[in-house]
Amino acid sequence: MDLKQLEYFLRVAELGSFTQASHALNVAQPALSRQVRMLEVELRQNLLNRNGRGVTTTEAGKLLLEHCRGILHQVERAKEDLGRARGALAGRVAVGIAPSASKMMTVQLTREVRKRLPDATLSISEGLSMVMQEWLLAGRLDIALLYNPTVSPEFDISPLTSESLYLIGPRTTADTAELPPITLAELAGIPLVIPNRPHTVRMLLESQMAHIDRKPTIRLEIDGVPAILDLVADGAGHAVLTRHAVLTSARPDAYSLRPIVKPEILSRLCLATAARRIATLTQNAMVDLIRETARQVYPSSMIQTP
Repeated sequence: MDLKQLEYFLRVAELGSFTQASHALNVAQPALSRQVRMLEVELRQNLLNRNGRGVTTTEAGKLLLEHCRGILHQVERAKEDLGRARGALAGRVAVGIAPSASKMMTVQLTREVRKRLPDATLSISEGLSMVMQEWLLAGRLDIALLYNPTVSPEFDISPLTSESLYLIGPRTTADTAELPPITLAELAGIPLVIPNRPHTVRMLLESQMAHIDRKPTIRLEIDGVPAILDLVADGAGHAVLTRHAVLTSARPDAYSLRPIVKPEILSRLCLATAARRIATLTQNAMVDLIRETARQVYPSSMIQTP
């Protein structure tokens, strides 16, 4: 048994697929399968149930999986301790960020990492919040910044910021910078250009409308904030987005914003980690750096205390 075999087994077990694990590890699938099989032969137990849809862990595999997490975590801690002996935190940290938050934070975060954690390697991925929750559980991410995540014992979740949602429309020459508020009940009758499920804004809007026994009027379903805003500017309908989504767009002056009230709808950006994984010192330092970066790039009124 060696560390490479344990790492290979861990990735296959967490991703449920030799194909996905080979891509994640950048290892040829035959070599990956051979190493895992050698581990099974040495331990004299089948660790994985193989089928056409992928793999699942046997009871023995589940036991080894828990040991693998601890063993490989200790290896990472040993590397970090050696790095600290020469005055630095080291190691790779994989961070997932929702696209709209990525616009706000990525440049500043990478700048701070280069300055404060020069021996650490930061890997940033963008994705929808629901997808990134799966990546956290699968071990593809160490930290994720998610909008309105589902509460689950699988995750440790703490708030970073909250943003009000606005009704976004095309601006006319008669519009002021910000139009009067619109109630959620009134919003139900306005045709919307809205993302597909399970986009968090879509899910949040539908759940809030369900509380008042209403449904949104959906004219178009399309993913991607830039495409939605282009369609709004073209007169295809209105959108429900945050102010920052508009301000960071290519043409912020092309849109009018109306606050949504009765009730106000808040989209919450949260920091999430997998509850069963023990964080390394470098990961903890990255969490602190992410919080500090959020305080720098978001207005103080939007910052939430964990």
